[in-house]
Amino acid sequence: MKRPPSLQFNDRAVILSPAGKIDGYVVQDAAAILDHWELCPEISQHALCEVGRFSGSIAQRLSDLQKAFDDPKVKLILCSRGGFGAVHLLEKLNFSGIKKNPKWVVGYSDITLLHAALLRCGVASLHGPMAQHFSDEGAEDIAVRYTKSVLSGQSLEYQIPVGESGFLNRKGKSRGKLFGGNLSIFCSLLGTKYMRIPRGGILFIEDIGEPPYRVDRMIYQLKLAGIFRKISGLIVGQFTDYSEDHQMYYSLKESIREAVSEYDFPLCFNFPVGHVKLNFPMIVGESAILKVEENFISFKQ
Repeated sequence: MKRPPSLQFNDRAVILSPAGKIDGYVVQDAAAILDHWELCPEISQHALCEVGRFSGSIAQRLSDLQKAFDDPKVKLILCSRGGFGAVHLLEKLNFSGIKKNPKWVVGYSDITLLHAALLRCGVASLHGPMAQHFSDEGAEDIAVRYTKSVLSGQSLEYQIPVGESGFLNRKGKSRGKLFGGNLSIFCSLLGTKYMRIPRGGILFIEDIGEPPYRVDRMIYQLKLAGIFRKISGLIVGQFTDYSEDHQMYYSLKESIREAVSEYDFPLCFNFPVGHVKLNFPMIVGESAILKVEENFISFKQ
């Protein structure tokens, strides 16, 4: 894997919108924070366009992303938001430029598609807060500060207290290449050339607005695809904006635990990643160490 170089003062940073449309003030707020970091922020040509639910046509969104991929002077690509639409760009993108000159691509949710494609190309990327989060939470937000630290070259280390779902955790320690992201987006790539499963890797998942029966179906899709036989650890992040289905056998989290009960890899729940304020950055494609203990979860990269 190629890890993009750490950001330096006056590096160029592009904010673009490969998926959903975004309000202009959100992008301006994020640009102001990047400027405060002493970077040189730019807003891509079509970042604020609007075509239906999308931030421009496929051609416009593709043009912005391809230009940023190909420009060796661009060191950071910050996605404005997720939503839907990055899938339209995948087979049209040329990754030769970013493979030759790796740069940080930052985002989550629908941007899981880009993380998967970059993993396949051998380029590490950052699953983390986007422009919307920067604007909503500000420069002093802990997830934003962690993002700055990682992009600046500092090591990543979290020690998370075990919460109320700790009884579902499975203790243990593992080391492997980190991959995953939004569960529904990740599952949509199964069977495509953009899906790469690192053997012995650590999988992380999160999602928003998915009913428990659909989450259960996707977990079993991963199981039937043989994913759980190949990994060394599973991180379950935040599942939000759903209601428990009392006609299911178990709660959403208990259903995940039950589906992977036959495996012995370490497993943790309620990790601070997902569509939440505590959306801690994680480096997709880079080796990670996961340690699940009685009272805390340790994660290092």
